[in-house]
Amino acid sequence: MNTLTKTSADTSFVFTALVLAALSASPAAVHAAGTVNSTFEARPVVQGVPLQLNGAGTRYRAIFKVYDMALYTPAKVNTPESLIAMQGPKRLSFVALRDLPGTDLGLAFIKGLTNNSPAELVQKHTASSTRLIEIFSGKAKLSAGDTFAMEFVPGKGTTFYIQGQAQGAPIGDAEFFSMVLRIWIGPVPADFKLKDALLGL
Repeated sequence: MNTLTKTSADTSFVFTALVLAALSASPAAVHAAGTVNSTFEARPVVQGVPLQLNGAGTRYRAIFKVYDMALYTPAKVNTPESLIAMQGPKRLSFVALRDLPGTDLGLAFIKGLTNNSPAELVQKHTASSTRLIEIFSGKAKLSAGDTFAMEFVPGKGTTFYIQGQAQGAPIGDAEFFSMVLRIWIGPVPADFKLKDALLGL
């Protein structure tokens, strides 16, 4: 087995192990509200394009607030289909409302990816998905008040930020970022009320 093949196999093995760990995690009751206490930027500019706040919500685990989240787009949309089809940069911004173990975040993201995208698509973007998990799992925890974000720029990919600092080079393409968006606005979203809040419903 040559080095390239071995590296690809190792990446696939790690990704598969993370998928199984995520899917075996016990589901928790999650609720969301459209009113958030965190202050989000009104009109961030990404790659020279001013974005607007499409919607925001709070995710709960049982009775505990987990994070506030905001979706930014070039223009208002209110359906998953129009959001996925929209051209131009997009941004997801988060504010942690309690201490969040990095590994838990990574597993939650991969569970959302696998629940909302076909298996062949998940497999196609194994490298990008694994990098997403590594970024968050590499942090012992995010503390209450910490910020993180996912920013997509056409032709460049998705950049992940923690506390305003880019976590390496952009990864993936438009198709991969659509998979990321579906974690929250897909057919099996992280939370249906949060999905509605992000779409401004």
